[in-house]
Amino acid sequence: MNYLITGTSGFIWFHLTLKLLSLGHLVVWIDNENNYYSQELKYNRRKRLEEFSNFKFLKIDISNNTEILNLVVNLNIKFDYIIHLAAQAWVRYSLENPQIYINTNIIGFFNILELARQLWIKKIIYASSSSVYWNTEINTKSSEINSNTNNPISLYAMTKKSNELLASTYEHLYNITCIWLRFFTVYWPRWRPDMAYFKFLNSIYTNEPVEIYNNGISIRDFTYIDDIISWIESCIKYNWNIRIFNLGNSKPIEVNEFIQILESITKKKLIKNYIWNQAGDVNSTFADTNLAKNELWRETKHNLADWLDTFINRYIEYYNLNSKN
Repeated sequence: MNYLITGTSGFIWFHLTLKLLSLGHLVVWIDNENNYYSQELKYNRRKRLEEFSNFKFLKIDISNNTEILNLVVNLNIKFDYIIHLAAQAWVRYSLENPQIYINTNIIGFFNILELARQLWIKKIIYASSSSVYWNTEINTKSSEINSNTNNPISLYAMTKKSNELLASTYEHLYNITCIWLRFFTVYWPRWRPDMAYFKFLNSIYTNEPVEIYNNGISIRDFTYIDDIISWIESCIKYNWNIRIFNLGNSKPIEVNEFIQILESITKKKLIKNYIWNQAGDVNSTFADTNLAKNELWRETKHNLADWLDTFINRYIEYYNLNSKN
């Protein structure tokens, strides 16, 4: 098959693309490789994929409708799927730079839908977020069917909810089949510098204080990258009766407990600066994954503590910390 994948410098889509390429599929990557976090990380991911002859890269800002349409049309490829992840991530950064969220997450997604319409690409899988759920009570699962998503409490969440509404409209008007995936706190043994688990570990080893929001009592549903990729593969093969899935571990833990596990493994203490919750943050993410289990025939398989051990070892190796002790 031929896949057009956006936002590919991100770690989720890097892993998915690597899997698709290894299976012999043609993958065209679209990304602007912005400087939101280390461009070296993004460049190294792309160089790994450029080893495959069935890989093509287009450096495009998806908010530029003319550029994206012209470059993709010139490829003269009939795409079977668009898999769309390109977005500006992170709730807290949306408080500092709201314009980029409108440009990338809303205008950019509209341009992707228009691209699909004009090129007769009839299937789109794209990333939504657990952030669309209202600020649910601790230990209350968020359900695709029963939970409220009509009152997003952050600009980031609003853009993701807007994506879902746009997709639903295009599906109705133009017969473009869309399936959206609400990710719950995806992690992997390497890192993205803005993710809490990296900040906590980095602060442990640098002996610098780190801010802990909501006094550490928030709970998060950490979901391993390999489980996410397996679910996406199932979505590609799926018969599309259901349009929306929560993809989460459904075993959330409190942030304070997460920190205690890190401290136990490293045998070091994190210097904590407890503060009130940041505007836009939800108190709890807890995925009801019954739809994904029943329709996609997949369940999570990875243990958080085992992953943390691997993550810490890779961090120590990357920063050459053994030689410094």
